[in-house]
Amino acid sequence: MVVYFIDMQNNSKLQRSLILIKPDGVQRGLVGQIIHRFERKGLKLVGLKMMKLNADDVRKHYGKYSDKPFYKTLEEFMTSSPIVAMVWEGLEAVKACRLIAGERRHGFESEAGSIRGDFALSGANNVVHSSDTPENAEAEINAFFDITELFDYSKTDYMHLYSPDDF
Repeated sequence: MVVYFIDMQNNSKLQRSLILIKPDGVQRGLVGQIIHRFERKGLKLVGLKMMKLNADDVRKHYGKYSDKPFYKTLEEFMTSSPIVAMVWEGLEAVKACRLIAGERRHGFESEAGSIRGDFALSGANNVVHSSDTPENAEAEINAFFDITELFDYSKTDYMHLYSPDDF
């Protein structure tokens, strides 16, 4: 058996991504199933909290849509119930999380097997938010988490998930 060490801390392909379980996911009792999908992929959970958003929080996160006709409904929905905010880390985490979440906004368009494809039909009530670029992920993580709420630790199963050639 070959045992090797992968230096994940100094790797440019290592990314973090923000996932929000929206009010519909919390209310429908999907939190555990959603977390399980990211864990099963091999991503590392480095931040997790439940929180209640207010109108200012929603505006900060979804402000680019504030002039759209659906914004008021989106704001009401996102403030209707608590959400669960998570930060996942791993190789190309932003892409990996988008695939798990479902790359399309509307659940009825998302791939079967993705969270949105399996649990959503709507565009707004689509169970999860997933960062779409590494740059947006960094900004979103900073908006939802303080640095003291993110944990840096070794994940012992990395040698079973990654090959040194992946980097």
